[in-house]
Amino acid sequence: MTLPVAQTPTPPRVRPRAAAIITRPGQVLLHRAEGDAFWALPGGGIEPGESASEALVREMQEELGLAVVPGALACVVENFFVYAGVAYHETGLYLHVHPAPQGLLDQSDGPYEGVEGRRRLEFAWFERAELARLDLRPPFLREALARDTAQVLHIVYRDPLPPGVLPAPSPPPSKAPA
Repeated sequence: MTLPVAQTPTPPRVRPRAAAIITRPGQVLLHRAEGDAFWALPGGGIEPGESASEALVREMQEELGLAVVPGALACVVENFFVYAGVAYHETGLYLHVHPAPQGLLDQSDGPYEGVEGRRRLEFAWFERAELARLDLRPPFLREALARDTAQVLHIVYRDPLPPGVLPAPSPPPSKAPA
């Protein structure tokens, strides 16, 4: 007789990310990778020893050839999701970012082509009113980007779990000092 093998859930990959909120009157710049149906804010992983601002400067240069000036922190996002069958726990620092004057974003209305490794990227401006109809990830961005806020937010977003996937166990509650 064989006993079933207990399956241990694979812990999510932890990933620090910086995301750029680039706006112009009534519009937000979004991007998507070739093969993806959804849109997201531009940005990428924060390398060891790199600040979120430095990561955004590097990522925008690598992906779009665009010089940017990072600004104020807009929100901190803990995002739990599955992409290409892999679970992620992403800690995102979302910063307001300003493109260098007289650059690509000032010279045309797009869309713009970029690259991430071997994958092509598409960058495009969207009216804030359009965001409610987009497949935008993480989904809270539809509402958050529709309004212009200077308030710093801390957001925890979890994608719904697929059928048959059990949630990770919660840590025990911490005890208050006596």
